[in-house]
Amino acid sequence: MKNSDLDFAVSRLSECRIPSPMSGAQFVSDEERVLYHSNLAEIESLLAEGKRPPTLEMAGPRERIYFDPSKLKCGIVTCGGLCPGLNDVIRAIVMSLFHHYGVRTVFGFRYGYEGLSYRYGDAPLELTPMGVADIHEKGGTILGSSRGDQDVSDMVDTLERMNVGILFAIGGDGTLRGAHGISEEIGRRGLKIGVIGVPKTIDNDISYVEKSFGFETAVSEAATAIYSAHAEAEGARNGIGLVKLMGRESGFIAAHAALAISDVNFCLVPEVRFSLDAFLEALRLRLEKRGHAVIVVGEGAGQDLLKATGEQDASGNIRLGDIGTFLRDKINGYFKKIGMEANLKYIDPSYTIRSMPANPHDSVFCLLLGHNAVHAGMTGRTDMLVSNWRREFTHVPIPLAVSEPKQIDPKGRLWSNVLASTGQPLDMS
Repeated sequence: MKNSDLDFAVSRLSECRIPSPMSGAQFVSDEERVLYHSNLAEIESLLAEGKRPPTLEMAGPRERIYFDPSKLKCGIVTCGGLCPGLNDVIRAIVMSLFHHYGVRTVFGFRYGYEGLSYRYGDAPLELTPMGVADIHEKGGTILGSSRGDQDVSDMVDTLERMNVGILFAIGGDGTLRGAHGISEEIGRRGLKIGVIGVPKTIDNDISYVEKSFGFETAVSEAATAIYSAHAEAEGARNGIGLVKLMGRESGFIAAHAALAISDVNFCLVPEVRFSLDAFLEALRLRLEKRGHAVIVVGEGAGQDLLKATGEQDASGNIRLGDIGTFLRDKINGYFKKIGMEANLKYIDPSYTIRSMPANPHDSVFCLLLGHNAVHAGMTGRTDMLVSNWRREFTHVPIPLAVSEPKQIDPKGRLWSNVLASTGQPLDMS
């Protein structure tokens, strides 16, 4: 999609007529927008063509709302893999609904979208400020999570039967696609139920979202693993520290962790192909020159080198081959074959990282995401997610956000910085 063709228009259930009960708030008007582009040359080029530069709707409380808080019931669901900050977002939504708007009934649906289907018999939790008071101190999600599609009609039946007015869906690409499907079914039935997404992806791979919650915590925890790998590598003759990090299609965690810890010598990501022979040769040269090496690899890197099974997980994602153990075995086999001593230590901290509580920076971010999700929902907005763009919180239509994954540009500044930091060959293909 061309940048000039981007449509950030957000759907609404109807006009807002009820004065907001919030007092002392800095209200945002619907006319306040955030420029999509930050580069002046791009903006001037669009203006010269007679085109209006694309802008995103700014998030925040409005003076008038759509729902009557005294009659409103809301629901929250968390889906997909764990991520630091999930409990923080749940807590922020509950607290904002109760204390900013006076909503008294908030349901927490158990185990992802399964909790919205009668087939599983999972009774929802009733969430209160007292019940969520300290959950942000724990990792994971108090609601549980799951992967996989559920019958959209069943889920909307549940929302209708329970008289839920707003559903907050916290999850990644698959969750957001499910939220869009729920919103479409609601529209077909002519119901007045809003669906608000909060993007959860530890890989930071959702489009038109500058940064997703939990990402900074993940990079920080990944740095700890890299410190260990570096210590192990330096402590042995021709020592090699190999760390596998999360990142199915996008290598943002690996790239940022490599920049955070400048001891990384090779960063391998899904967006940049590499030849096994070229990589092993570069690794050999590194050991001959410096006597140790640290390698960071994103889980989706080098999948063309592995034999794909074609199997899918419950979310419909292709099951990846294990690039970490593959490289471990290939590296060990290569140095044994050429008769050169090498001592490799392999570290995979993935499950440790994703189940950690959010760090303070992510906790602040989660709080504001939750608050802005509530503000959007109370104004009758629907089929949208809360994003952040140019250091402002914004609204993005879900169909646009899931139109394509966000990835590292191999010709962009981030990857150029990674190459400069690691000193790895510019091309290992």
